[in-house]
Amino acid sequence: MTSQPLPAQLPQTDLTRHRRLREQGSLERAELDAILDAGFVCHLGVVVEGRPLVVPTVYGRDERQLFVHGSVASRSLAGGTPVCVTVTHVDGLVLARSVFEHGVNYRSAVIHGEARKVTDPEEKLEGLRRLTEHATPGQWSYARRPSRKELAATTLLALSLEEASVKIRTGAPDDGDGPDAELGLWAGTLPLTAVWGAPVADPLLAPDVPVPGHIARREGTRHG
Repeated sequence: MTSQPLPAQLPQTDLTRHRRLREQGSLERAELDAILDAGFVCHLGVVVEGRPLVVPTVYGRDERQLFVHGSVASRSLAGGTPVCVTVTHVDGLVLARSVFEHGVNYRSAVIHGEARKVTDPEEKLEGLRRLTEHATPGQWSYARRPSRKELAATTLLALSLEEASVKIRTGAPDDGDGPDAELGLWAGTLPLTAVWGAPVADPLLAPDVPVPGHIARREGTRHG
């Protein structure tokens, strides 16, 4: 596979062109990267036996492709078929003077392409490393690596990041300068944040096993 970097601008295709709320759309690949890096759960959409199927799963990425994984028994991870992957972050509610103008501040990415099943052992291991490190940096070096049996029971798909659509909504309601501004009603935003809590040990863990630093340091930090 080529190692050339992807263009800084996202291409506009029939699948990614912004047809509604174009002002919220972005063609900056850096925005796509930021949205992907801020999360670790995506929704994988695929047609299986003529019916749509959307499943949540964790992901990781490199500079050119997204990795998603699951059981070899999963029908959504067959590979060699068109898929759609979405990642969404909700940053708050937009509460306007009229219900019609209510909305959500958000960041979203929709990635289109044909999923490729990763079969090369080294690439598969590297993809799983990126997936693990994406969710919890430092965990790949700390925990036991997958065995051959575990690798055989795991399917890893790779999806190119070449074709994607990005939308971002920020700021206040849009009706502050309209007729509804005369109603005297409160309007604004209700921010939403998620913060990592204190690590909770496995009840069966020996009491003298400390929380590793790469996990302990995340307590109190913001997710997303």
